[in-house]
Amino acid sequence: MKLIYRILFSLLGALIPITALWVVLFYYAMIGEVNDEADDTLQDYAELIISRCNEGRPMPQLNNGSNNSYTLEPVGIEEWLEYEGEQIYDQDVYIPEKGEYEPARVLNRMFVDREGRYMHLVVSMPTFEKDDLRESILYWVVSLFALLLIVVVVVSLMAFRRAMRPLYLLLRWLDDYMPGRGIEPVPNDTDIYEFCRLNNAAQGAVDRWEELMERQKQFTGNASHELQTPLAVIGNRVEYLIDHTSPSEEQMRELIKIRQSLRHSVRLNRTLLMLMRIESGQVADSVDVDIVDIVRDVNESLGEIYEEQELRCNVVGLAHHNIFMNDAMARTMVTNLLKNAYLYTPQGGIIHIVINADSFVVANSGCEPLDKERVFDRFYTNTKHEGSTGLGLAIVKSICEHYDMTIDYDYDGSMHIFTINF
Repeated sequence: MKLIYRILFSLLGALIPITALWVVLFYYAMIGEVNDEADDTLQDYAELIISRCNEGRPMPQLNNGSNNSYTLEPVGIEEWLEYEGEQIYDQDVYIPEKGEYEPARVLNRMFVDREGRYMHLVVSMPTFEKDDLRESILYWVVSLFALLLIVVVVVSLMAFRRAMRPLYLLLRWLDDYMPGRGIEPVPNDTDIYEFCRLNNAAQGAVDRWEELMERQKQFTGNASHELQTPLAVIGNRVEYLIDHTSPSEEQMRELIKIRQSLRHSVRLNRTLLMLMRIESGQVADSVDVDIVDIVRDVNESLGEIYEEQELRCNVVGLAHHNIFMNDAMARTMVTNLLKNAYLYTPQGGIIHIVINADSFVVANSGCEPLDKERVFDRFYTNTKHEGSTGLGLAIVKSICEHYDMTIDYDYDGSMHIFTINF
């Protein structure tokens, strides 16, 4: 989930209960204020009636069309004794002028008039429909909440995108960053303290990584170059011993083993040097290369080398297809991928090579799947074959990454499938 959506959901999660609580409190506060005003009016009207009754003055006319109405009647001692004090409550009251019941605020009081009679006074004042009020409040609150929600979402999105722009620039910069290829410094045109620290930390980490990579490349390159001379000298001396001396049979076998191990070391050294050059960007200029011609040429050579394995190889697809890359790198990529198929296909197995406009597929027979997470790691191999350095697929992946291509591995139950997407 994106950060902005998590923030919005958090805001809404807090806004909804707060709004609901505010609606309830607002409703009861408003009802309380209305009731207080109505109660004061009822009490004043009741005091007016009681004072006129005690003073013998004319009483207000009943149901004279005013908002207030009253009833006054004598009661017995029993009712007087049961009286519990003044009562004010809501009740539907019949209005003769309108011929219908309307909600009203009612005051219920007993008093003793000047003649000593126990009197029961009921005063009522029509009030508003509370159900209508609740519906009106709900309507306007929902409307207000919807408007508030839209404003919060729009303003939050705008403010968030503006505030988080340095982070998006940093993420875009990190997506474009490739070790060893050189890149512009981290964009740091922000006055937000936290983002300044984050950008400085990212730049520092990249600088340290580049320095470490450069040291590693220099060490690998220097070591590979330094090893070439002693390996060549040892190889020449082994060849001299084989050709110009008369070693015993056992000594000859040992010399041949030494020569084989030496050749493997030479291939490994050259492969590591090639990997170093690819990763450091020390690759010659790119040209249009016909990948189909390279595949046919390499496949023909490997077919002759591994003829004894009786493999069946099928090449299908386009007659010609150009890709823009270095010719030597293209040949190395194809050679390593096809050699891997020939080397690890069992006796009498099948190899399929498919060349499309957007992909190059090599599939070969196999009994067990490889580890998809490690198949392109250096020195990873399920079984060790003579002449294998364990770096072939690693070189293929490095070449693909250098030219912004991708390579994938899959296993369908009987075939290992390697796909390069141009």
